[in-house]
Amino acid sequence: MAREMRKHFDVLTIGGGPAGLAASVRAAECGLRVGIVDDNLTLGGQIWRGDVEDCTSEAAAWVERLSALEIEMLCGTRVFDVAKNLVWAEGTDATYELGFTKLVLATGARERFLPFPGWTLPNVMGAGGLQALVKSGLPIAGKRVVVAGSGPLLLAVAAYLRKHGAGIPIICEQASWSRLAQFGFALLQQPQKIAQGLSLKRELAGIPFAANSWPISAVGQDVIKQVIISRNGRSETIACDYLACGFHLVPNVELAALIGCRLRNGYVETDEFQQTSVPEVYCVGEPTGIGGLELSRVEGEIAGFTAGGNRDAAGKLFATRRRLQKFAGALDRTFRIRPELRSLPLAQTIVCRCEDVTYARLRQQRSWRAAKLQTRCGMGPCQGRVCGPATQFLFGWISDSVRPPVFPTRFSTLAAMSPDAEHSQVTGGN
Repeated sequence: MAREMRKHFDVLTIGGGPAGLAASVRAAECGLRVGIVDDNLTLGGQIWRGDVEDCTSEAAAWVERLSALEIEMLCGTRVFDVAKNLVWAEGTDATYELGFTKLVLATGARERFLPFPGWTLPNVMGAGGLQALVKSGLPIAGKRVVVAGSGPLLLAVAAYLRKHGAGIPIICEQASWSRLAQFGFALLQQPQKIAQGLSLKRELAGIPFAANSWPISAVGQDVIKQVIISRNGRSETIACDYLACGFHLVPNVELAALIGCRLRNGYVETDEFQQTSVPEVYCVGEPTGIGGLELSRVEGEIAGFTAGGNRDAAGKLFATRRRLQKFAGALDRTFRIRPELRSLPLAQTIVCRCEDVTYARLRQQRSWRAAKLQTRCGMGPCQGRVCGPATQFLFGWISDSVRPPVFPTRFSTLAAMSPDAEHSQVTGGN
């Protein structure tokens, strides 16, 4: 039986990546009681995962500052419902009811997956997902890994895998050379990004990089053996042990939507102090726009200072944020998914992996809601996190509602929720 625990914080941060760490530290430095909850076992998010023990890293510095401030850390704990002044979360051996005066949403982003024949084969996985597995101990030395999709994450993942002994036959980027060239000009205004790019170039020396390229199909019986790619309009077959594939990022806005924050173009809308349309609720990092580590961290600092009542300190970071937001705009323009990729799935290609719903069945529907009702697309354990963005790209469908629990949750956890608490009524899947 899981323990039931109740806590209250002046500021509660959901998400322990760079944005959440920065927000928590700045709020605590203002003298507030701060808690931070994250579903990973350690803080740092995807980008800093596994690196916080490196005493020279920026990650270690922020974690050290956070630890010195006696911020309460609830790691390995997943938030499944949120409402006015209360959050409900589930850990391995405890259920939490977390009260707050102010809330910071730093929920990050996830990879976008696009269906193509064979994408459900074992060893076909997200680029960031494979990196996370290797960080957790998956042996990759001597394995051939094709890295494909779109976005800067591909290069970072390829460099990481190569460092750990993987062979990278090719990196396939769906963006065109002309868009990548424009992105390069945008980097001229970002000296730190230029340094990062040059470092990656050295680490990836000798690995073929193909723009205008993407996977057409993965081939194999019980596991992937080959990937067929489109390279400048021509098909090419490449032998591999893994296909690490992700088409840029999708913001995690479910909790923001659940609490009533206004969204615009798929992102959470905030004011200059990172406050959402809901009073005393702030949002930072990728849910406000895909912009990278530095922008996420600065937004977190602005929200933390503001929550702590130090608007002057927050305002001093506005200029830095504006500069980094220009880079975010360049990211969006460069790695926007090209329409040709809508033709990748065949009639029998699975789109919703949880419920085994094919492209042919979905093509008969007119909306996300109709697809849910007629095929159960989006009703499985991932709650539409994979197939939702895919069907939005393929058919232009938009999810019309978010309901708790936003993650699969134990019945015992739901039963432990206070019957007299003011919270969203848990009614089942998305």
